[in-house]
Amino acid sequence: MIEVALNSGPDGIYQKDIAENQDLSVKYLDQIIASLKAAGLIANVRGRKSGYILGRAPSQITIYDIHRAFEPGICIVDCLSKNYDCEKADHCTARDFWDVLNQKVVEHFKSMTVEALVADVRKRNEEKV
Repeated sequence: MIEVALNSGPDGIYQKDIAENQDLSVKYLDQIIASLKAAGLIANVRGRKSGYILGRAPSQITIYDIHRAFEPGICIVDCLSKNYDCEKADHCTARDFWDVLNQKVVEHFKSMTVEALVADVRKRNEEKV
């Protein structure tokens, strides 16, 4: 997503360029792109020189949105999963700790945007010069 946001010209960025820049196989990237497109996070530019662009403004895409394109939610430990059945769940003090920590992770993912990440990348690149 950062690669797409950084290369958001009128033609977008080609899949082969994303794969090369991120050292990913095109086959693996196909799977990632399919999930991101299905979630509306990226789109194809129409025309002969069709690359990929963000599906929404970078300020409107959170890390949580990206995560949700691949997973139904965030669950840092199995016992917080709705499908996890534990006989100690009603009186487990550790579960409360993990639940609070899990909520903090979710809040952080929801507060971080692609725009903020791109700004951080650009700042780091400027510092290297």
